[in-house]
Amino acid sequence: MKAVTRGRQPGYPTWQGRPGPGIRIAKAAALAVVVLLVLFPMWTVVATSLAAPQDVIANGGWVVWPQRVSFDAYAEILDGGIVTRALLVSAGVTVIGTALSLTCTVFLAYALSRPGLYGGRPMLLLVLFTFLFPPGMIPLFLVVRTTGLFDQYAALILPFLVNVFNLVVMRGFFQSIPAELLEAARIDGAGDWAVLWRVVLPLSKAVLAVVGLFYAVAYWNRFFEAIIYFNDQSKWPIGTVLRQYVTSGADITGEASAVAAPQSTQMAVVVLATAPIVCVYPFLQRYFVKGVLTGALKA
Repeated sequence: MKAVTRGRQPGYPTWQGRPGPGIRIAKAAALAVVVLLVLFPMWTVVATSLAAPQDVIANGGWVVWPQRVSFDAYAEILDGGIVTRALLVSAGVTVIGTALSLTCTVFLAYALSRPGLYGGRPMLLLVLFTFLFPPGMIPLFLVVRTTGLFDQYAALILPFLVNVFNLVVMRGFFQSIPAELLEAARIDGAGDWAVLWRVVLPLSKAVLAVVGLFYAVAYWNRFFEAIIYFNDQSKWPIGTVLRQYVTSGADITGEASAVAAPQSTQMAVVVLATAPIVCVYPFLQRYFVKGVLTGALKA
């Protein structure tokens, strides 16, 4: 009888067996290094935003552990100025844009997932064509100008209402739903709207959460379009304000700060711009594998 390798069940290849202590220690060490490389910059940003001006000056602009915690930087940028308006603009664009994009994506994906749809395949090919050959900046600029969307918040939503990748993922997920369930609902007298609302959507919570997060992140991080389409800087979202303030060093408070250090103010803007997505992501992370992989494999 052949000897069985320690830590590996018979009939399984070597790489599927339980690794030895050395391999486990090496994996744990590598994981710890990666986590530290990711968390250390984030912690430095948060610590600098909470540091008192004396600590920032003493440490040359970056603080790892503040001796005195101060919220002056947050109070300064949240006093009703451009950062406060930018946060409200980004929140409104994100909420409204995500809701509209999810609605349009669900309707179009469900229609394209149904067999026998008249004109369904040409429409699907047309959608995939836009994915392979996306419009450039100049055609999109001409469309926004022709439709009168300049200096309108709709310019951040309507041109990006449906993302083809999200549409393909959701269509593949809808196709993975057993046809027997849909047929049973139709036998009970349910129409297309009832089937979508009562059968398909309750089974699609995973893909809805993932696609909704994708849309929300895209709308929240949108900054370049505001530079092109908005002449009024008071309508800028937080991403554009962050770029102008941190990258270009522009003054967004309107006057020189007499309380917080400039580095603390900059890092406070970074924290406010990234905190919403960071807080939402852990609650939806468990849906990623089921939502994305199922839709991608069925697409």
